[in-house]
Amino acid sequence: MIYVTHLTKKYGRTTAVDDISFEVQQGEIVGYLGPNGAGKSTTLKMLVGLLQPTSGEISVAGYDAATELLELKQRIGYVPEEAQLYEHLTLVEHLQLMGRLYHVEETLIAQKITGLVRLFDMETQANQRISSFSQGMRQKSLIMSALLHNPDVLFLDEPFTNLDVTTVTLMKAVLQRLAELGKAILYCTHILEVAETLCPRIMIINAGKLIVDAPVAELRQQTNQTALNEIFTQLTETTGIDEKTEEAIRIVMEGT
Repeated sequence: MIYVTHLTKKYGRTTAVDDISFEVQQGEIVGYLGPNGAGKSTTLKMLVGLLQPTSGEISVAGYDAATELLELKQRIGYVPEEAQLYEHLTLVEHLQLMGRLYHVEETLIAQKITGLVRLFDMETQANQRISSFSQGMRQKSLIMSALLHNPDVLFLDEPFTNLDVTTVTLMKAVLQRLAELGKAILYCTHILEVAETLCPRIMIINAGKLIVDAPVAELRQQTNQTALNEIFTQLTETTGIDEKTEEAIRIVMEGT
């Protein structure tokens, strides 16, 4: 359902995403991992139509991003890394707007809002302005907005940021069930513990290049490592942690 071919994004002389290609099929949850600044969020922004690629091709849910972007956007749900909400609206008003933008039938919008607000334990805040929300409440609002219209494809960029443990546990189960029901999910994160429990397959991007695309079980065999953080460290050649730790302690303790 997601097809990316030779995707590249340049900012002047800087190449943020460097000639990457991959596919995510119906029913898959794929983790998209990498260090900060590796190109994860830039990739997702191109996939959802917020950034124009320098070169390459994108197809999502059967629609070409270059020529059918509006149709593509109608079939995706997107949770961005940073909350982008209409803060002057209440939660209910915001969700009503999202439903109407996606052409969901009015009575169905009302039913879904009632159910989602209850599910995410936001009934008390339903008619409060989003400007008064905590970071966790804003994140829940983003997730509800992404799910409301029953998208075929979900793009999630650090979706569990600021969420409480109960909501994270719920969302893991919801995403697994959505995949079982045929949704394609690209899950972008640098929190390896979550990816390890949620994503049977991972891709790793480093310095703009896609360096790994494989099932976690296969990577464990190749690297002789069990934990995903150890696999990640080995594959991205993140070395010198002990030395850096001692250097950090020396700097902090200097003068004492």
